[in-house]
Amino acid sequence: MRIGEIAALVGVTSRAVRHYHHIGLLPEPARRANGYRAYTVRDAVLLARIRRLTEIGLSLDEVRDVLADDAGRELVEVLGELDADLARQEREIRERREVLAALLEAPPTSDGPLSPALAALLESAPATGSPAAAKDREHLALLDTAGGGAGAELYAALRPLAEAPGVARLYERLDELAGAGVDDPRIAPLAAELVAAVPDEVLAMIPDGEPSPTGFGRVLLEDYPPAQREVVRRVMEALAVRVRATRGRSV
Repeated sequence: MRIGEIAALVGVTSRAVRHYHHIGLLPEPARRANGYRAYTVRDAVLLARIRRLTEIGLSLDEVRDVLADDAGRELVEVLGELDADLARQEREIRERREVLAALLEAPPTSDGPLSPALAALLESAPATGSPAAAKDREHLALLDTAGGGAGAELYAALRPLAEAPGVARLYERLDELAGAGVDDPRIAPLAAELVAAVPDEVLAMIPDGEPSPTGFGRVLLEDYPPAQREVVRRVMEALAVRVRATRGRSV
């Protein structure tokens, strides 16, 4: 293959190929008698590997380190890894198109666009005028849009909690703390009841170290007034303890 052919095959520009040669990331291939570079399948595989690594956000120096680790691997092993990676991309694209199709068919909502799984969860929850419940919906919509690890399994696990008759009263009690101080005696018992209401099935889907008052958790906390923020902070800390205890028992 010539440079234009390998570039087209892998989906990069000839200029990119020349740049990779210039910085030593892609070795120069042998040249034919007429002076043209002669690229092989191995070169194409390596170039495809470089493209994929840069697409996922690695710097060129980081790509160089990864390729150095790959140097001793057999071609069939590298090809297999690339094939698996392409299969993953195909699956992700198919899943995104399925979500998009569902969104196109669903009527627009004030929360939307939402994934079908989250929309089903919110529809199952009893209607309420609670500001705290509305805030929860907003947070779930943000998490759903940001793709912070949430998914259909998590929403399914949350459904019994959303449908529980006592949840509406918990939201009302949280609403009652809107203008209270952080030393309000209602904070501790409400936090404990909220923690107890979370099913074990939900805990199983929470990543290690979460929930945490950093990152998304910090943004969430800042959205509450002081007393409510203290309730949510305590809930986060207690759930993190429950998660660690659950993982400890399963080891």
